[in-house]
Amino acid sequence: MVLALASIALTVYMWLFLHAETQIGVAVLLAVAALATVVSSKAGLIRKVEAAGASRPGLASLWAAGATLALIALFYDQHFVLLMICAVLLYTTACLGLTLQFGFSGVANFAGAAFFGIGSYATAVLATHTAIPHLLIVVISGLLAAVIGSVLITPVLRTRGHYAALVTIAFGILFKTFIEVNDVLGGPQGLQVPGMTLFGYSLNDGFSVFGHEASFYVSYALLSLVVCGGIFLVVKALERSWVGLSMDVVRTDETAAATFGLHIARWKVIAFMMGNFFAGIAGSVYGMITGFVAPNNFTFADSLLMLSIVILGGLGNAVGLIPAAIIVLVLPEKLQFIQEYRFLFYAALVIVILLFRPDGLLPRKTRLFFSRETSR
Repeated sequence: MVLALASIALTVYMWLFLHAETQIGVAVLLAVAALATVVSSKAGLIRKVEAAGASRPGLASLWAAGATLALIALFYDQHFVLLMICAVLLYTTACLGLTLQFGFSGVANFAGAAFFGIGSYATAVLATHTAIPHLLIVVISGLLAAVIGSVLITPVLRTRGHYAALVTIAFGILFKTFIEVNDVLGGPQGLQVPGMTLFGYSLNDGFSVFGHEASFYVSYALLSLVVCGGIFLVVKALERSWVGLSMDVVRTDETAAATFGLHIARWKVIAFMMGNFFAGIAGSVYGMITGFVAPNNFTFADSLLMLSIVILGGLGNAVGLIPAAIIVLVLPEKLQFIQEYRFLFYAALVIVILLFRPDGLLPRKTRLFFSRETSR
């Protein structure tokens, strides 16, 4: 019941927020959100929702998917809103890869946008010049992102902390420079990406439901939800398994992990490759949705945007990525009426959130290595 009421309330609020277009409407809804957060925190409602979600994670995931489906249905003919929903879902997917790297195994990656871009560019080339089914192209694009990212494995493993971060920053800058000067990949002008075709059906074709014309973005929003949901389940399964346990030990204390026989390099490589694979898949689908890719879409600033989602949501907590992505991606769009000041307001809001929630919106709980029954 707690999860149901929370999901319904959040769905109604998101419908109102995405539907608001006036300055007063957006300001009132932001004030309502701030007031509701304070009251819920004082009354202990937030703790009850978190406890309910932790006790029944499968049911919580179903309610989250149902809420997203409801929003897609409510905005079935709104192109821009559906595009924002797609962006939130796919950026969440890419950030799930960063969570696996940074939050689970402690591997710093400041080039998330570069691997996102590798997936987009690989899709643009393969979909234009080959007859490979588009669903397979998405998988191949993810694999290419993982394989190309493997060139960083040696320098990342040989360095730690800030030095490892500098290696990934350099790779992100090199990637953007490479595609800018490469005429085969369109240079600064970029490349067009064909729309996705699944089992003979083109997702760029619109459709009607009971006589009402629906946006073609509905199909892409449903696909983005499937991709995000599937990778989310994989990441959560890894977190609960001995794989996630091994990564946690490596992140917490490499010396202790090596003492107990864990192969540190192996687990870092697995986390790094899988995280880049997820980012490549997200970039592949995103490229087909936008229909165009250019170097300016995959800058270091975009990598910082992804990293801010991971940190704001709660480092290592996959569930926190969704509200963080909504704040980072949707809020600036709804504040366009204050022009450039919207970035100042958005930055101040993020700072305030982290002041009161220094571990993020939904901090990751400490892993219990032994159950209560075992400890007794």
